[in-house]
Amino acid sequence: MSTRLRKITQQVLVGNVKVGGGAPIVVQSMTNTDTVNIKATVNQIIELATAGSEMVRITVNSEEAAAAVSSIKEQLIARNCFVPIIGDFHFNGHKLLEKYPDCAAALDKYRINPGNVGRGKARDPQFQQMIEFACQYNKPVRIGVNGGSLDQAVLTRLLDENRQLAQPEPLAAVARKAIVLSALESAAKAEEIGLGKDKIILSCKISNVQELISIYEDLAARCDYALHLGLTEAGMGSKGIVSSAAALSVLMQQGIGDTIRISLTPEPGASRTQEVIVGQEILQTMGFRAFTPMVISCPGCGRTTSDYFQKLALNIQTYLRDQMPIWREKYAGVETMEVAVMGCVVNGPGESKNANIGISLPGTGETPVAPVYEDGEKTVTLKGDFIAEEFQAIVERYIETHYGKTE
Repeated sequence: MSTRLRKITQQVLVGNVKVGGGAPIVVQSMTNTDTVNIKATVNQIIELATAGSEMVRITVNSEEAAAAVSSIKEQLIARNCFVPIIGDFHFNGHKLLEKYPDCAAALDKYRINPGNVGRGKARDPQFQQMIEFACQYNKPVRIGVNGGSLDQAVLTRLLDENRQLAQPEPLAAVARKAIVLSALESAAKAEEIGLGKDKIILSCKISNVQELISIYEDLAARCDYALHLGLTEAGMGSKGIVSSAAALSVLMQQGIGDTIRISLTPEPGASRTQEVIVGQEILQTMGFRAFTPMVISCPGCGRTTSDYFQKLALNIQTYLRDQMPIWREKYAGVETMEVAVMGCVVNGPGESKNANIGISLPGTGETPVAPVYEDGEKTVTLKGDFIAEEFQAIVERYIETHYGKTE
């Protein structure tokens, strides 16, 4: 694992999950079901948790949604799913928490947006009311500032001050300051009301990568609250993945960040779990955590005109991830394993030897055999029509013999 220095923040307990205080960086996600649809929401929460989401946020935007929360929690427990559930509140959270105490008690954390908690004179009393509920029910709160819904009172105040300067700063710089200040002032108010620092997580999320990095560097330098990282809207497909990886990796390499969410726009019909997998892979490829055995495979070239190695790499990668919910309970440390699936003799043997277990498939014009290496030593050479099946069986045997059974 990475040895980079980690900024030590105040630890917050969210359900059974530790956030901050040097605890491992937590991966979280959010449902996109209608919370009123209890069955669909429960099923998606379980799907996300099974994929590795360590906390799951749900929308609580109406009386019907608030009324459904306790039933959602009960059904999750009945199905042995104990992932912490976060309630996402905007505009009317103070009313919903007051009217539906079962909702307030069932949630493991509340998410409050200072820009949407109330307008004008209503803002402070409604914010105070939500914090008081958090104190009453002993719940942590994420104070989440979004660039798209920034508290206009804070921004207006800073713009007025900026106009008085001999050399006013650009609007973008003032907006960044307003985002950070909104989070810090809201956290200070929450503490004044009675919420402990060990119950507060901050986030300052926008969609621009460079500005996000600048904002979190400023925020981290000015406080020791636990910090949640993520772009507000990362985008779809490769754009969203690359944007998230670029922003979060820079910050985490500086020791900034205690929990992350990859806010991908899901492709039509695609599983919501992709954002969980991307978050895990960012952490694992940077050496911060290990979640599932990693597959090392080459990109292919003119030496690999057959797509056989590509299919084998995909099948092995899918198989390893699908098995992890079972293996995690059976084999201690299996998530750190590396498997190499290489397409020709150029780098094949070398990469296979460096992995825990690897196979070097024949490239164009090469002898139709596939040597397998385990811990740097060639153990067998596969040939024929069932190389894929035989290699998968070898991987299974390797796991059984090399990773200790969990208690």
